[in-house]
Amino acid sequence: MPPSPVPPRPAAYRWLVFALLALAYLLVYFHRTSPAVVAKDIMRDLGAGEALLGVLASAYFYPYALMQIPAGLLSDSWGPRRTITVFFLLAGAASIFFGLAGSVATATAARVLVGLGVSMLFVPTIKVLTRWFRLREFSFMMGLLMAVGGLGVLGAASPLAFLSAALGWRGSFLAIGGITLALALAIWFLVRNSPEEMGLPPAEAPSAGVPAASAIGLMAGIGMVLRQPRFWPVAVWFFCTSGMFFSFVGLWGGPFLQDVHGLSKAQAGGVLSMAAVGMILGSPALSWISDRLLGSRKKVMVGAAFLTLLAVLPLVFWPTAFSLWSLYVWCLLFSVLTSSVVVIGFTTTKELFPVSIAGTATGLVNLFPFMGGAVLQPVLGLILQGQEKVGGIPTAGGYSRAFLVYLLTASLALLASLLLKETLAPRRAEA
Repeated sequence: MPPSPVPPRPAAYRWLVFALLALAYLLVYFHRTSPAVVAKDIMRDLGAGEALLGVLASAYFYPYALMQIPAGLLSDSWGPRRTITVFFLLAGAASIFFGLAGSVATATAARVLVGLGVSMLFVPTIKVLTRWFRLREFSFMMGLLMAVGGLGVLGAASPLAFLSAALGWRGSFLAIGGITLALALAIWFLVRNSPEEMGLPPAEAPSAGVPAASAIGLMAGIGMVLRQPRFWPVAVWFFCTSGMFFSFVGLWGGPFLQDVHGLSKAQAGGVLSMAAVGMILGSPALSWISDRLLGSRKKVMVGAAFLTLLAVLPLVFWPTAFSLWSLYVWCLLFSVLTSSVVVIGFTTTKELFPVSIAGTATGLVNLFPFMGGAVLQPVLGLILQGQEKVGGIPTAGGYSRAFLVYLLTASLALLASLLLKETLAPRRAEA
């Protein structure tokens, strides 16, 4: 009788698990920001104005935001692997549906289904990583996961511009839908919820003598979070900060660069790709500044909010004054200030609450970034729809008036950041 095959060691196999889930997270960010580069193609093909395009693009965010709390419940009941597979299959099919859409209504329904499908990736992935990696490795793995997400933003910029030039925007989404389906199947066949499911030892043995945290029911935990006044400045800050990022990088940045600055689709994609560079480099940099240089969460968030306010001023008052190289620099800095900084926001949220409800608090606050995108994308579209146009294209003045929304939003983010509670210094003082 032949000997039984030797199972792979956890240290080796866990990287395959991480790689597949990280690739899926890359696609989440790709689906989220992909409309920007091909926005004008979609408008032309479907006969959509700016207002309808804003509604179409924002349709992704509503189901994504609303599913953040059920994501944890499904991960616990179905298991992360099954949850990710089922919903990612939906996302892949919906992307194909989007590529075949013949009307704005059909395309909007497809975007809703895409948002629903990819909404069940982040929370289940965190649950899987906590089983396959040690506690001391977890922070590094989260940073690595966020960096891979930045590659998804990069893929939705220049690479999508070139792909759409070759296949058209429809062919591009058909291809991405096929890749999403293939990855869902790979996760089903190769990913397991824990090393124990493969007969492997756990990544980390439970600490002896350490009692488990008291369990708190979901509704009780939600009530505790929502009744905490310190939660709301963080929530408002997330809504405004991420809303600006998703609105510009995920949709209106592409038309602005093409309409006002005369860039080609490929050139606009190149500028927007700097948002990905900002995410990849900015997240670890801001974490280091918060932990090591300033020893503060609040200072980083206040500083980022203040610099964001300064950054949106030229969009409002001097939208045509950018040179090509300054557009690249501006997009890089804007990404660091409105996207990379959310790592500090999530850390602050976890530190505001006891461990027993930290997950609930993180899930609740994670509603607000996507609600920000869902609100700001159509609001800017509605404003642009009513502005003067030349040859059917909004003028620089039209974009300037629409970007007044960013000025208001950035001011509100700054006010919210000033009301934040510092969480790092008290935590160290208690150590």
